[in-house]
Amino acid sequence: MRKPFVAGNWKMHGSKASILTLVSDLNAKIEQVGDVDVAVCPPAIYIDYVNRTLSTSKISVGAQNMAEEPHQGAYTGEQSVAMLKDMGCEYVILGHSERRSIYGETDAQIANKVAVALEAGVTPILCVGETLEERESGVMEQVIATQMDAVLDKVGIAAFKNIVIAYEPVWAIGTGKTASPEQAQEVHAFIRGKLAEQDSGVADKVVIQYGGSVKPDNAAQLFSQPDIDGGLIGGASLNADDFIAICKAAG
Repeated sequence: MRKPFVAGNWKMHGSKASILTLVSDLNAKIEQVGDVDVAVCPPAIYIDYVNRTLSTSKISVGAQNMAEEPHQGAYTGEQSVAMLKDMGCEYVILGHSERRSIYGETDAQIANKVAVALEAGVTPILCVGETLEERESGVMEQVIATQMDAVLDKVGIAAFKNIVIAYEPVWAIGTGKTASPEQAQEVHAFIRGKLAEQDSGVADKVVIQYGGSVKPDNAAQLFSQPDIDGGLIGGASLNADDFIAICKAAG
């Protein structure tokens, strides 16, 4: 049985004041959540502050990105995986659609980052997903397969025992549009099936989150699908009541 996992991606939002309020609310309300793994991923500059403000062991901390280079060096503006681990990060989001589309990260770069994170013992949350144009032109499965193949070729199927996958239909991120539970389940089943082609045992245990305008009023229906194991939550993770409600739905 896969344990549900809900992670909040705060993106480029927050201040010390707003984070203090948010984390204090999460500290107070997280006990309402059942047997669910929970993490928050603040902007890198606030990771240490969040870790120091959290007073519960039921919420882990992750990062939103990391350097492809495995070691410290002359890479202005980057954070190495060792630095993230030093600041208490257990997870790192890799391959988010915004990193792919805005910053031009390639499948190969993302695969390299996954390998570096795994080597350091930090769990990658590997994001895959298609644009609306790709979905409507019938190449959705091909796009997602290509994104996954880059990682499979780099680290192998056994490494997926230590990888979380987040399916994020790009057309549903921050748009208010949400894939129907049936649409989301179809893609989650495809992803799990692709892994099962190489190792069904690994595929059965991989946690696959859904990310794309998850809210308290649609979370339970999404999470009730057999291959959806929680969510990678954007905007709703900035509101403690909404985020806790989503986490409760996952349980």
